[in-house]
Amino acid sequence: MSKGIFLDRDGVLNEVLTDRVQFVNSPEDFYLLPGVGEAIHLLNKAGFKVFVVTNQGGVGLGFMAKEALIEIHNKMQQDLHEYGAVIDDIAYCPHKPHANCACRKPKPQMILDLAEKHQVDIKESFMAGDREPDIQAGKKAGVRTILIGDGILDGVDADYVFPDLLSAAKWLTA
Repeated sequence: MSKGIFLDRDGVLNEVLTDRVQFVNSPEDFYLLPGVGEAIHLLNKAGFKVFVVTNQGGVGLGFMAKEALIEIHNKMQQDLHEYGAVIDDIAYCPHKPHANCACRKPKPQMILDLAEKHQVDIKESFMAGDREPDIQAGKKAGVRTILIGDGILDGVDADYVFPDLLSAAKWLTA
């Protein structure tokens, strides 16, 4: 079985809520954060399977079509390819935020489904995210959790905290 890292998308891999980008609703809105390509390349070289697990309620709310989301993910893959970085698979929840579906984080279903599909050892794996639902989903799935950001989430304790994905990747691959 492989070890894996499950990554939230917005705020971990790409800009969101910045001067340049409010929300990512088209490929033109997608900008990798500094160090992300290098981070994923390091994780690839170290033998991690790398996955993206992302809530995309904008699809369910009608802000973007599924086809636009696929185009955004294609752009993400192309941008990462420039660094020799590869995402092994992407799971997304397209449902409205309060649809109570099985796949929306903080529920762990996207993580568990990808782990089963790609024969990933949950106990040797990590979930990295910048928000409470990411950390909760990781804990419920049984992976170790990494908070990307300033380390402040009320009532949720991540196992590890790093300011950005590159810092986390360097630690994971040291």
